[in-house]
Amino acid sequence: MKTLLLHTCCAPCAAHAIERMRAEGYVVTLYFSNSNIAPAEEYEQRLLSVRFLAEQTGAVLIEDAYAHDLWLAHVQGLEGEPEKGRRCHKCFEYNLERTARYADEKGFEYFTTTLTISPHKIARDIFHIGSTYPKYLPVDFKKQDGFKHSMAHAKEWKLYRQQYCGCEFSILPPRVSRG
Repeated sequence: MKTLLLHTCCAPCAAHAIERMRAEGYVVTLYFSNSNIAPAEEYEQRLLSVRFLAEQTGAVLIEDAYAHDLWLAHVQGLEGEPEKGRRCHKCFEYNLERTARYADEKGFEYFTTTLTISPHKIARDIFHIGSTYPKYLPVDFKKQDGFKHSMAHAKEWKLYRQQYCGCEFSILPPRVSRG
C-alpha cells in the first residue's frame, strides 16, 4: 500500500478525499495544517470536525502547529486581493510547503491536498504550486462528483461546514435582506 499525507482544509472536503484515495490503494493520513484560518475559534471548530471525521473513518490525524502570525507575514501586502487571486496562491504555497516538508520528514511516499474539491479553487493553480515538490500527487477531487459527495458526507455525519475559505480576508459581509 502507498502512503499518502492528505493536507486537510476541513472535514467535509476530506470525507470524499479519504474515500477516493483509499479506493485507489492509498493509506491516508490526514494533515491539518491551516494557519490561514481565522479567527482562532473558527480554526478550533474546523479542527474538532476533522477530529470527528478521523474517528469515524479510522484515519490517523496529524495536527500541525497553528501559526497565524507566520501565515499573515507570508501573505503580507496581498490582503486586498480578490478570491482566486495572488493572496490565494501565496496561501496555497504556504500550506503545500508545510505539507511537503512534513511528508519528507516522516517518509510519506506522496502528499496531496483537499483544496481541489472546492468549486471556489482553481485546481490548475494548486497543481502548478504542488508540482514544485517531487512527492506531490495532483488529484482534482472535484472530478467524479467529489464536491457533491463531500456535501452528502457532511450531511450524513453532521460535519461543520464553514461559510468562507478560512482567512479573514475572504469573509464576505452578511447579505442584507431588502424587503
